[in-house]
Amino acid sequence: MNQSSSDNKLDQSQISKSIIAARQAKKPQMILDLIPYSSFIGAQAKVESESVIYWLERRASNIGNPSLPAIHGGVIGGFLELSAAIEILYVLDVIAVPKVVDFSLDYLRPGRYKTIYANCTVLRQGKKLVNVSATAWQDDPARPIATARCHFLLP
Repeated sequence: MNQSSSDNKLDQSQISKSIIAARQAKKPQMILDLIPYSSFIGAQAKVESESVIYWLERRASNIGNPSLPAIHGGVIGGFLELSAAIEILYVLDVIAVPKVVDFSLDYLRPGRYKTIYANCTVLRQGKKLVNVSATAWQDDPARPIATARCHFLLP
């Protein structure tokens, strides 16, 4: 028996309700839990000092270079893109998942095999586009391992 792909997906009203509930509960993790890729890489989020902090615990499946060992650059990029999208959903009055228009990533240092943290800032919100910056670090926020500039299209 074939199931349609829509049977396995949340509909927009369920997503909207979950986003609103996450804001009310001050738990951005509830939004991350809606996205399968989030659990695949182990992304987590919480509110800390009135802003959202994102983190990625070390996980063997995220290693790209086992000789260092270092986290795969694609995992770091995916984590920053995911964090930026969650920032939009959690901070702005948006209840539908935005679409990536442009994503620019600068790798500054190797992401060692330990926890990666990130924070995001909405730089500008227009009627249709949102610009977000995201920064990832490990030991010291003043020494980022990667930065990203993201443009999203609002639904």
